[in-house]
Amino acid sequence: MLVKKTYYSIGGGFVLEGKGDTLAVVEDQSELPFPYKKASELLEICRQQHYSISQIVLANEQIWLSKEEIYRRLLEIWEVMQECVRLGCVNEGVLPGGLRVNRRAPSLHRKLQQEKDPTNLMVWVNLFALAVNEENAVGGRVVTAPTNGAAGIIPAVLHYLMRFTKYFSQEQVVRFLLTSAGIGILYKENASISGAAVGCQGEVGSACSMAAGALAECLGGTPAQVENAAEIAMEHNLGLTCDPIGGLVQIPCIERNAIAANKAINAAQLALRTDGQHHVSLDKVIRTMWQTGRDMDSKYKETARGGLAVNIVEC
Repeated sequence: MLVKKTYYSIGGGFVLEGKGDTLAVVEDQSELPFPYKKASELLEICRQQHYSISQIVLANEQIWLSKEEIYRRLLEIWEVMQECVRLGCVNEGVLPGGLRVNRRAPSLHRKLQQEKDPTNLMVWVNLFALAVNEENAVGGRVVTAPTNGAAGIIPAVLHYLMRFTKYFSQEQVVRFLLTSAGIGILYKENASISGAAVGCQGEVGSACSMAAGALAECLGGTPAQVENAAEIAMEHNLGLTCDPIGGLVQIPCIERNAIAANKAINAAQLALRTDGQHHVSLDKVIRTMWQTGRDMDSKYKETARGGLAVNIVEC
């Protein structure tokens, strides 16, 4: 044995190293050109600088990496997302874990190809999300976006942008991922993306919100419309519990990603047909999500001790 270290996964994508009886967290002290912690602050920066949200995030990221390296890494993430969808569409079988859940993406993919109906967009989006989350369930390679349990939503919506709109390009992929990250930061700063902390509203809800805002920007939305899309998406995920049957990220998690991906597209399309002005701000809905998660009974937060997890009779 040359070296031994202990790491703890504390939920929401956070991994801390154990240092004796304490957990070590090293804060990055870099000064950003455009710091923000609230959506209202982000919108004001966009207004003052005449920037989009993706441009603000890109400027901040260049504190650590060059623009070229940021683009390279984001496009690499997109390649992994595409490969995950591809594998999920062809890999047959039964998901491990004892529930005997059949993988549905391959058969759904065959049916959609046979139907040859390119207008059946909602089912195609379902397919993209199912493919990713079935790959996650078998231990395949996925992008935590922002978590493994919600990994199918952002790839599904980005595939929608690629397959069914005229706005797709590599530049748009970068804009999409930067915008979704900019929105995701708001949830990590002001609430949580951990199902164990706030229920599935923190995972699927955050991912849905991130995807909705990112799609709105790529379809030509203003920062106000992007913020509105993100708010709509989260508003209609408030109170979403995390009650996985058998403790497995399968039921209802896989289907939930498919439903949320379509919800994100719907939220973006709705926001784009307004001027971006609305009564409930993204900051308010994030605060509400955090309060709702704190009030939620612990058995509905990734414990498999409430909800669907205890109301399904296993054979």
